[in-house]
Amino acid sequence: MKMVKSLLLGSAAGLVAVTAGQAAELPVKAKPVQYVKVCSLYGAGFYYMPGTDMCLKIGGWVRAEATDNSNGNLAWGPYNANSNTRATNDLTVRARGYITADAREQTAYGVARGYIAVGISTNTTGADTASNTFSSNRAFVQWAGFTAGLSRSFYDFYNAAVQNYRAGYVPQEDTGDAGWYVWAYTAQFGGGLTATLSLEGRRTTQIVDQNGGAGTIGSTAGFGSVGAFTALGGYGGWDVPDVVANIRVDQAWGSAQIMGAVHELNPSYFDLATGTSNETAGHASNAWGWVIGAGAHINLPTITPGDYIEGEVNYTQGALKYLFNGQGTNFDNVQGTSQSYGVAADCVQGGVISSGTSTSCQLSTGWSAVVSYEHYWTPQWHESFTGGYLNVSYAQGTGSANSILCVLEGQGAGAGTTSTATAGCNNNWSYWAAGSRLQWDVTKSFYIGVEAMYNQQITATSATGFVPIPAGIGSPTLCGTGVCTNSNENNWAFTVRMHKDFLP
Repeated sequence: MKMVKSLLLGSAAGLVAVTAGQAAELPVKAKPVQYVKVCSLYGAGFYYMPGTDMCLKIGGWVRAEATDNSNGNLAWGPYNANSNTRATNDLTVRARGYITADAREQTAYGVARGYIAVGISTNTTGADTASNTFSSNRAFVQWAGFTAGLSRSFYDFYNAAVQNYRAGYVPQEDTGDAGWYVWAYTAQFGGGLTATLSLEGRRTTQIVDQNGGAGTIGSTAGFGSVGAFTALGGYGGWDVPDVVANIRVDQAWGSAQIMGAVHELNPSYFDLATGTSNETAGHASNAWGWVIGAGAHINLPTITPGDYIEGEVNYTQGALKYLFNGQGTNFDNVQGTSQSYGVAADCVQGGVISSGTSTSCQLSTGWSAVVSYEHYWTPQWHESFTGGYLNVSYAQGTGSANSILCVLEGQGAGAGTTSTATAGCNNNWSYWAAGSRLQWDVTKSFYIGVEAMYNQQITATSATGFVPIPAGIGSPTLCGTGVCTNSNENNWAFTVRMHKDFLP
């Protein structure tokens, strides 16, 4: 028995040894392991997509803020039909958040890039429940010098949202916050010098037709709710993009840019006396508005590292939105029984062809300037000091843009080329603002800040000294009987913000 047992155990041990040896000799195919690899070609935060040569960066930011004396509007609240009554929403609260994706790869003709920023932007004035509103302010492709999609206008230079939390309360034309549609080509000349030609979405205010009748000078928000401006006598359908060009230099000392744009004004049909647009009434010929501007950013490290001054000036005929893109159309502010107001129209027309009184599309004129100084008190505490000015004017005299507007306002007589203004009716107006933003950079990706902003409107004037109600400029509740007097009005606004970036 012992011998049999020994033989069995020995056989089993030998079998195990042979099997183990054979198993050790079998080839084993391990699963490939792919590690995320840093892409250093385009700066920090980029990684290669596994198995490709494409580099991807995922980022984003989240922000919460509140503004007092906002008139329920964070874009241009102080003059957005501001009534300043107990029904006015002084406090506005906002929450915003975006996720960004930046994908790049090399091609034979340079880097091909796709960029998108999507998220939510919500506001509440306390009388409603904030809803999650989808928002996207960037979606563009870049390749071989081309930029196409939703980006930033190539007319822009001044970075308004960097200087102020309530950038729209300052006269400026920056499209950077909401984005702008572009199809552009940029040529590089070396030494930081570039030139760009861009076809862009048109920037429009309104075209005012004298025959529209009372209450047609309102914006989509109107002055109060009287006679909000409709399509009658307004712009025709979009035919031609705005053509924008710039020459820019970026070097160690800072940057500078000169820019210009042309803008088509294609008026719709003249309105009939009944206020109904009709093709048989004809229309004014198309006109071309234009704008020129210049900007500079100068670093001031000799004062304190990080300090700089930045500014921009613009002059236009017939393209007012290049002066105040962040704001709406018409401006007004009611304080008790006094009010400031100003009509913003790219051109004004009047009369009818059949009577021989029709006018051309008479262009408005405007100019603006904005400047900001950023000072670092410490590496983490810095403050901006900002000032801006806007001026809008209309040609004077018989049959002029101002005379046509005055007739609409019940302050003149005639039609089209025979229009005359009553003495004292002047639709020229201006607007200025000044403010300061103090910010604490807790870390490179997290900050808290506060801001105070003051602005004042130098009002247009009427012949009677009272706001002209027939044009839809007055407040329907406070000035419905014509008791609001012309007065330069002002506003203080205060903002607090907390902001966190996903990446430094």
